[in-house]
Amino acid sequence: MATGSEHEPVRYVGGVSIDPTPHEGRLRPAIGVASYQTCRANRTHPERAEGYGWTYNHAPMLCWWKGSFYQEYLSNPVDEHIAPGHTLMLTSPDGRQWSRPQVVFPAYEPPPGTPMPEGYQGYMMHQRMGYYVAPNDRLLVLGFYGHARDPFGPGGIGRVVREVYRDGTLGPIYFICYASHGQWHEGNTSYPLYTRSPDGGFVQACEALLADRLMRFQWYDEDHGRAGFHPLQEAGQALCWYHRRDGKVVALWKWSLCAISGDEGKTFSTPVKAPTLTMDGAKIWGQRTPDGRYALVYNPTVHSEHRYPLAIVTGDDGIIFDHLLLVQGEVPPRRFFGRCKDFGSQYVRGIEEGNGTPPGEAMWITYSMNKEDMWVSRIPVPVRGRVEGPVADDFDRLETGGHVPDWNIYSPLWAPVGIVHFPSVGKTLELRDQDPYDYARAVRVFPEGTRADISFRLHAAQCDRGMLEIEVMDRYGNRPVRLCFADDGLIKATAGSALVVLQPYRPDTWYKLDLTIEASPFGHFGVSIDGRQVLREAALAEGVLSVERLSFRTGPYRDQPRRETENQQPHDPLPGADEPAPLATYHVREVRASTG
Repeated sequence: MATGSEHEPVRYVGGVSIDPTPHEGRLRPAIGVASYQTCRANRTHPERAEGYGWTYNHAPMLCWWKGSFYQEYLSNPVDEHIAPGHTLMLTSPDGRQWSRPQVVFPAYEPPPGTPMPEGYQGYMMHQRMGYYVAPNDRLLVLGFYGHARDPFGPGGIGRVVREVYRDGTLGPIYFICYASHGQWHEGNTSYPLYTRSPDGGFVQACEALLADRLMRFQWYDEDHGRAGFHPLQEAGQALCWYHRRDGKVVALWKWSLCAISGDEGKTFSTPVKAPTLTMDGAKIWGQRTPDGRYALVYNPTVHSEHRYPLAIVTGDDGIIFDHLLLVQGEVPPRRFFGRCKDFGSQYVRGIEEGNGTPPGEAMWITYSMNKEDMWVSRIPVPVRGRVEGPVADDFDRLETGGHVPDWNIYSPLWAPVGIVHFPSVGKTLELRDQDPYDYARAVRVFPEGTRADISFRLHAAQCDRGMLEIEVMDRYGNRPVRLCFADDGLIKATAGSALVVLQPYRPDTWYKLDLTIEASPFGHFGVSIDGRQVLREAALAEGVLSVERLSFRTGPYRDQPRRETENQQPHDPLPGADEPAPLATYHVREVRASTG
C-alpha cells in the first residue's frame, strides 16, 4: 500500500492523539489562533440574534469576495432536520465584527395544490456547498430544499441559487438544478429555473458552476441519482477537496474516507478509509495554506455526539501530515436542547479554491458550536506549536481592534477579547464578559521550561462581580499555578489543595504580579504583587514536569459536558441564557515570560 496512491491518498504520521476526557484533548495549541463568535442564538430576544429566535444553527460555509467575508448557515426553530428551515448569511470586513444575519433562502412554501409525498413532514433547507465565485466574478450563494426529516435522495426538491451583489443586496431566487429523484419542474415548484433570468451574466455564472466538476461534486449527498453527473456512483458524505503539490486532487469525506483524481475530477479512485485519520461523522476540511503548505482540520475522535476538540495537522505535499495541534478546545454549555444537537465545534469548512483569498498570512475556517452558535477561527501560518525566545508583550504597537500576534483568543459576542486604548497607559488586551454561560479567554504560549519567571500588569474595572482566573499551564493543559481575582474583592491562589487569600484588590487599580515557578512532581511557586511577596514556595496544584503557557479566563474551568453526557437527554433552556449578565472588564498589559 503506497502512501499517496489511490490505496492511501493521505496519511497522518504523528504519534500524538487526544485524551478524550478534557475538552482540549491535552493538545498543544496552534500558536495565535483567534476564534470569534459570529452569531449567538437567542430564543426569547430574537432581536439580539438573527430576528427569529431559532436555536438549531449548523453547517456554516465561508468565502471571501470584494473585501468581505461571507458566512452562510442553515437554521431550524429547535431540532435538526425538523421543518421549517431556512438559510441565513452574514458578512464581515475583518472576521471579527459581523453583520446581523439575513435570510438568504426562506422557509419553502410549495405552490398551491402541490401534492405531498407519503409521510410528509414539511420542508427544510440543507447545504453541502455554500458559495461560488464565478469566472466572470459574480458571487453565487446556494442551498438545497428538501422534505423533512430527510433531505437526501427521494426527499430532495432541488438546489437553489441567487446572486450576491457588490452592494450586499441579493438577486432573485432560482433553481439551478431540480432533484433527479422526483418529477420536479417549474410547474410544481416555487421558483423558476435559472435560465429564466434576464441577466445574462448571472446565467453565465450558473452555467460555469454546472460545468465545474469539482464544485458540483459537493452536491452528491443530496442528489446522486442523475447518471453521469458525478464522477462516482458510490461516494462519501460532505466532500472537501484540494489540489496537492503534484497536481492531483484529493477528495476527503466524513468517516475518514478519501480518494484521488488525476484528471481534475472527471474520475476519482474508489474511496478508501484512511486508517491514520481518527474521525467519525463530523466533517473534515483540507486545503493548501497561504504559505504553500497543507492543512487538515477535523475532530480527531470517534465520539460522534461529542465533537471536540477541533484540531489541525499540517504537511508539505498534501499527502503526509504531522503535528496534531489544537484549534478550538472550548465547549460552552449547550443552552437549548434539540434533536441531534451534538456537543462541540463541528462541521468545519474553510474557503474553497477559487472562492477568494483573505489578506494576511492566515487560513480561516468556520464551524458551529453545539449546533447552536456560529464561529470562525483565524489560524496563522506557518502553523506551529512552539515559540522561541522570551515573551515581552506590551501591545502598544498593535492596531486597536486588530489581531493579537501569538495570543490564542476565544472571543464570544458577549465576552469579547481585543486590543483597546486605555487612557494614560497605552494599548491593553481587554477581556469583557457579560455572558452568563461562557467566558472570554486569552492564552500566551512561551518557551517550555522547568523554571519560569512571569510578570504582567492587571486592571479590574470592578471587584464585586465577575472573576478572572489566571493559570500557568503545561503542554498538556494541566494547571499547576492558579490565581483568581474573585467577585468578593480578594486575590486568591491555589496552594496544593488549599485556596489561600493573597490580598484584597480595588476596582480601577493597576496591579503588577510576578510569578516564579519551579516545575517538578513536588514543585512550588511564588507570587509577588506590586513588589511585595505574598506567597512563597507554595505547592503546585498538580505536579508537572514543565510549563509553557499563561491563561487569562473570565470564568471557572469547565469539564462539562463529558463523553458520557447524553446529548439527547431533554432539558429546559438554561435559566437566563438569553439575558446578559452584569458586565465585568479586565485589562492586561506588559506580559513577560522567560524560562530555564
